[in-house]
Amino acid sequence: MMMEHERPALSSRFVLRVAVCEVTLSRASLTWTELGTEKARASGARRDAPRAGNNCVPVCEIIAAQEAETAILSINKGSGPSISQELFRAYPSAFTVSYVERASHHRWRTSDVTFRCPSAATCHQWVQTIREHLVMLSGRPMRLLVYINPYGGKQQGKRIYEQRVAPLFARASISTHVIVTQFAEQARDELASSADLEKYDGVVCVGGDGMFSEVIHGLIARTQRDAGLDQNCAEGKLAPCRLRVGIIPAGSTDCICYASVGTNDPVTSALHIILGDSQPMDVCSVHRNDKLLRYSASLLGYGFYGDVLADSETKRWMGPARYSFSGLKTFLSHHLYEGTVSFLPATDILGSPRDKTRCRAGCRLCRHDGQLASEDRQVCRTDEDIAEKEHQDKWQVVHGKFRAINAATMSCACPRSPEGLSPAAHLADGTTDLILVHRCSRLGFLCHLLCHTNRKDQFDMDFVEVHRVRSFRFTPKHGVSRPEPEKKHNSKKVLQQMCRDHPACSVPFNSSWSCDGEILHHAAIEVRVHCGLIQLFARGIEDRSPAEQLSGPRAT
Repeated sequence: MMMEHERPALSSRFVLRVAVCEVTLSRASLTWTELGTEKARASGARRDAPRAGNNCVPVCEIIAAQEAETAILSINKGSGPSISQELFRAYPSAFTVSYVERASHHRWRTSDVTFRCPSAATCHQWVQTIREHLVMLSGRPMRLLVYINPYGGKQQGKRIYEQRVAPLFARASISTHVIVTQFAEQARDELASSADLEKYDGVVCVGGDGMFSEVIHGLIARTQRDAGLDQNCAEGKLAPCRLRVGIIPAGSTDCICYASVGTNDPVTSALHIILGDSQPMDVCSVHRNDKLLRYSASLLGYGFYGDVLADSETKRWMGPARYSFSGLKTFLSHHLYEGTVSFLPATDILGSPRDKTRCRAGCRLCRHDGQLASEDRQVCRTDEDIAEKEHQDKWQVVHGKFRAINAATMSCACPRSPEGLSPAAHLADGTTDLILVHRCSRLGFLCHLLCHTNRKDQFDMDFVEVHRVRSFRFTPKHGVSRPEPEKKHNSKKVLQQMCRDHPACSVPFNSSWSCDGEILHHAAIEVRVHCGLIQLFARGIEDRSPAEQLSGPRAT
């Protein structure tokens, strides 16, 4: 027997294009079924015989509903099907429902369906009821603070927001306060101190991974200050941020979007924000001598990736091509760095860096901090349980010479590396994948790098080891940190530097850490993963079947 709350909120007969439809609205979905065209009814077909299956749109994926403009109500002209004068007079009003439609490669698009109604009162009733259903949905933002980086990537952030994102926010009745940043770290400084965050339901950054890093540094610092916690305490527990963060990709790599949504499409990211999706994300704190250096949400890289970033910073005049140039130069240099890596393995979780499990929407491991509850084992939830577990586990130590040391807190996928540095890394399981690349030949290291661009196992090499860890430390053999690059160079110093960089002339020295695209000029660091410290406006990468990825509303 159907319960009262399961009954349809509304049910009416409307006209869609030239067909009469039975349209039903419940709290869960909007469904319409074509009953036949005007021509089919004139030929003697049964009026109530359905011509096609039900088309169903979940209410949670409706963007907006509004009464149609007068122009839409005019009789169709041209080569397309036209509605008769009689049918037009019988259904003089109309309303339009905008909803999310899946496209290829994890992209989302907006789609509209316009229904003609028998009266203006009926039209108004349907629009108001749909809007009431949308208001009752939890998690949808109404007020957003937007930071735009006009200089990141190809310097298209402002144009992307104004032309592709702002109209969608306006359609969804989301109010925004937009700030176009004028200098580096402006967003971080404002969020950490002066921004009135109580007025907003979330913060949106328009730019690349660097802009995202600014925003989360500001939010985390503000949250810890309000909670009375010390960020400089390497062993301390951090408070999770209340506000969710949305990313409109407009950078060079946009790996945060690739790992959390599956694409770097601005419209897709905007729609995730509109629907109020929520995805927790781990963040690593990087300390040195009881002082916080930075937070990392994607990649910490020492050796190869640190050298590439350090060298590229001296060649900003080359534009984006500097990364390719510096990458080739660093590869040919083929430096080794000696040191000791100590790490605390995550022995109490399911999954490993080399399994075939991918972090997808609704990931079970991320819902339970990497663990799954069972009849004979309960998930550790309290801080005391976690601290006791860390105390019982033993740290492991690896000493040697490394080509690279990487810590991937997420897959780190991007257009150049669709699978990422660690394809099986999870967004919110409380761990990072520590990848150690030992001494190897240039050819072997090239094969390892090429595996990042295809689906081969980049860990299936005798000089590569990978561990899923909760924290780690690195101590270089040489205690002196790599000096910061000089701002100005005369010709003699440039020639000396070129000689030192040549493999035949190079001497052992420490590398730099690349922390989400920023340089850390300290080799000795301590890193700890904080589970679910940030909440994203995202739902994870949807793992949908080919049939579900077909365009159009879902057929039932």
